[in-house]
Amino acid sequence: MKPKSQMPDFQAIGPVVRRRRRGGRVLLWIALLFLLFVLAAGGVAWYVYQQLQPVAGSPTTKNVTIPSGSSVREIGRLLEEQVLIRNADMFSYYVKYKGVAPQLKAGEYQFTTGQTIDAMLVAMAEGNTVVNAERFTIPEGWNVEQIADHLAKEGIVEKAAFLKEVNEGDFPEFPFVAAIPKTADRKYRLEGYLFPETYEVKKGASANEVVSRMLAQFQKEWKPEWNDELKKRNLTQDEAVNLASIVEREVTVDKERPIVAGVYFNRIKDKWPLQADATVQFILGKQRDRLTYDDLKVKSPYNTYVNPGLPPGPIANPGRLSLEAVVNPAKHDFFFYVTKKDGTSEHYFSKTLQEHNANNAKSRGN
Repeated sequence: MKPKSQMPDFQAIGPVVRRRRRGGRVLLWIALLFLLFVLAAGGVAWYVYQQLQPVAGSPTTKNVTIPSGSSVREIGRLLEEQVLIRNADMFSYYVKYKGVAPQLKAGEYQFTTGQTIDAMLVAMAEGNTVVNAERFTIPEGWNVEQIADHLAKEGIVEKAAFLKEVNEGDFPEFPFVAAIPKTADRKYRLEGYLFPETYEVKKGASANEVVSRMLAQFQKEWKPEWNDELKKRNLTQDEAVNLASIVEREVTVDKERPIVAGVYFNRIKDKWPLQADATVQFILGKQRDRLTYDDLKVKSPYNTYVNPGLPPGPIANPGRLSLEAVVNPAKHDFFFYVTKKDGTSEHYFSKTLQEHNANNAKSRGN
């Protein structure tokens, strides 16, 4: 037999080596493809991220009106045109991804360049539209005509339209309006119920809307438990508002409001005339520092010097403290008061006419 060859069998080894090399190249290609995929995905993600970032530059406020029925893409186009976002398409995809598209509301919005997309989406989802509002303030003690003049001067509503609503407007949502007595002598139906406050109404609001806003404030301020207190005194809500309007016009110092209210309750109880100077001022139509005896004799159902009881209606629109003073008047034996005329705007109070005359002399001395 021939000895076995010591030479290696290369034919058996060669194919295995080639297979290993091919497998390495496949893995390399897979790794390269994966790397390319990662780079491409990263690039896309970076691009998307950049397109969703706020617009660079100095902040500028812009109003954008979103028409009713606008699609997300249409909203995106409007924002892109105003340079508030970078890319309308990316905006559209982002909104759909967030799932807030059904919540976006039409209207006019105020956005700022540099504002985030999320902030704009929150504003549109919550309906934080721009309200072109007008603000006005009604001080305590103003009467209907003063209010009407002020609103006309400020360009809120026309005076004639406002006065018409005060006397003839329909306000079924406020039950207290229906309870107001319908008397021929009453000058203005809603006098006393146009609550003194600072208001904000939309630009172009109608006279009915303005009056309604003020009545709503009165309803908010009037406490339901006050009605129980008034029943104890056999007083209606309208009578309480009427008396509060007199207190409002007679008193400047808040701590004296319940005291003056108590004076009037004492007079009503003993069937004395109220003799409130403020009711005469209301008739005269202007404020006078001093009333004459002839003024006190003026013929009018509002003159509490010549007519017993309350006037036909309120003479002004009282504030919170005057209303509360009538609901919770101070208990005392005073029937008279006179201003001190010492710069404090306070009053001297007295039980008898003799004391009152002495206080009057003291006041003139001051």
